[in-house]
Amino acid sequence: MNTLLSVSVALLAGLLMTRIFKTLKLPDVTAYLIAGVLIGPYCVGRIGIGGLGFPTMDAVHALELVSSVALGFIAFSIGSEFRLEELKKTGKQAFVIGIFQALAATLFVDLALYAVHLAAPDKLTLPQLLVLGAIATATAPAATLMVVRQYKANGPLTKLLLPIVALDDAVGLIVFAVSFGIAKALTLGEFSLVSVLVDPIAEIVFSLILGAILGWCLSFAEKFFHSRSKRQAIVVTAIFFAVALSKLKFNIGPVHIGFSPLLVCMMLGTIFCNVCEFSANLMEKTDRWTAPLFILFFVLSGAELELGVFTDWAIVVIGVVYIIFRSLGKYFGSFTSAKMTACSPEICKY
Repeated sequence: MNTLLSVSVALLAGLLMTRIFKTLKLPDVTAYLIAGVLIGPYCVGRIGIGGLGFPTMDAVHALELVSSVALGFIAFSIGSEFRLEELKKTGKQAFVIGIFQALAATLFVDLALYAVHLAAPDKLTLPQLLVLGAIATATAPAATLMVVRQYKANGPLTKLLLPIVALDDAVGLIVFAVSFGIAKALTLGEFSLVSVLVDPIAEIVFSLILGAILGWCLSFAEKFFHSRSKRQAIVVTAIFFAVALSKLKFNIGPVHIGFSPLLVCMMLGTIFCNVCEFSANLMEKTDRWTAPLFILFFVLSGAELELGVFTDWAIVVIGVVYIIFRSLGKYFGSFTSAKMTACSPEICKY
């Protein structure tokens, strides 16, 4: 009962918070995250009343399945943006900008945090700053997609933006593996070329292959059903199946094979939207009923925020430096590469 009550309170808190943030002209995503913080373990949850918010982090993590499924649907929606006719127009630009802005963010954060490391080596070690620089690469696709949907954005900038958001997650996997491998070598004195280079590339390749296979299967299965409700049910089934299979892990010799749920579901959506002739209609209907799932995803993300870390001034300083220089890296990396690929002035600006 408490779990169901917590889910209900989370959805209600997210919806009510949007009314407040609408007057501030801020995106709904921001409202959901703040709602999560307020009903999390550090605010309302601290009261300890069962069902009224989340009293502990374990209570938040108990709903991790919701987050996994929500990310699957989000990735599937982004995958539908990779239509061949659009990629022929913007594919080269998206590829260059996606890689360049991701690496620029890592470079900016690494250099800025290295300065912090020199000033306070006991507060921020070299391995830690390398890992922080690596996670600066990727951009969470969920928030971007939700903002695009809220404002019904549709134009050259949006069509270029979503593939870039998807691409830098793949870049992030490789950068993180390399940075983490170097950080591990500095900490333990061990360096594995397989884990640094082969494993992340294998994860990307196997994820895309799995997603492509599932996409073809979904397109084939849709031919056996004619009602819209059953076709939509097949799409939902395929996404759940893709998220489940993404949890698989195994070894082929020294190579560790894992799957990225984001890449698997993106490829699932990409193949489906390019192969199935009535995919656009199904995509639109699937997006409609996933709204509560996305609200819950962001509220839970806000509830996961560990407010206790803000009692340490060093972490606050590191966080501020990280946010500022990651933003600068993303901005200048995007602006410079957009200029390099001869994008329109509006795309370069925004």
